Amino acid sequence: MESTIQPLDRVFLHLGPITIYWYGVIIGTGVLIGLWLATREGVRRGLPKETFVDLVLFAVPIAILCARAYYVIFEWNYYSKHISEIPKIWEGGLAIHGGLIGAVATGIVFAKARGLSFWKLADIAAPSIILGQAIGRWGNFMNQEAHGGPVTREFLESLHLPDFIINQMYINGQYYHPTFLYESLWDFAGFLLLLWLRRVNLRRGELFLSYLIWYSIGRFYIEGMRTDSLMLTSHLRIAQVVSVALIILSVCLWVYRRMKGLAKERYRD
Repeated sequence: MESTIQPLDRVFLHLGPITIYWYGVIIGTGVLIGLWLATREGVRRGLPKETFVDLVLFAVPIAILCARAYYVIFEWNYYSKHISEIPKIWEGGLAIHGGLIGAVATGIVFAKARGLSFWKLADIAAPSIILGQAIGRWGNFMNQEAHGGPVTREFLESLHLPDFIINQMYINGQYYHPTFLYESLWDFAGFLLLLWLRRVNLRRGELFLSYLIWYSIGRFYIEGMRTDSLMLTSHLRIAQVVSVALIILSVCLWVYRRMKGLAKERYRD
């Protein structure tokens, strides 16, 4: 049976010479759902309805460019010999940490230009960001990437996964850990946690910092299971190093902002 397993078609739609891939459709869906949630919450928090639409128009293209640049830089040994493949983002190769750097930098500039609090925007957007990440991981699923090490079909069946996931994890004659799924579930749990933390009414900025801490903890452990990690050295995975750095930075910012009186306002203020 295993020899007859065919992967799911990566192509969503052909429009003449244009090919639309599931990878892009899924990531786009995550962005749109996240935008809808952020806009809805932004209005509840007193922001103009167009605020997050305007922000996304800048943040998404910049985040994609940064995510791709980040990936290419750390895979330069390959891309230096295959320059023509650098623009092919539909084949995968978008590093979330690179995209996050681009999105945060854009958010800081945007907030300053609009006379808004970056921390207020970041708090409102945090649940949308992690939900978008949870959805976006299914783009990796369609591309059969971001998986873990080899496992048996029996192991995957013991997780009570549907056949379409198990079969998609059969790659070149071997089954693999569905680490895309582990991270997607972790991110969705983080989304629910952040919605609950809104009710706790944390101080401004702490919802976004909670997102960074939660995501980074999960990413650190799940990254250790992956076989396609970007490497800093032969033993250090870049995503794990960045995750630890983000956890430390977030905790330090949390403490510093409270000690300096920079977090007097609360989420619902």
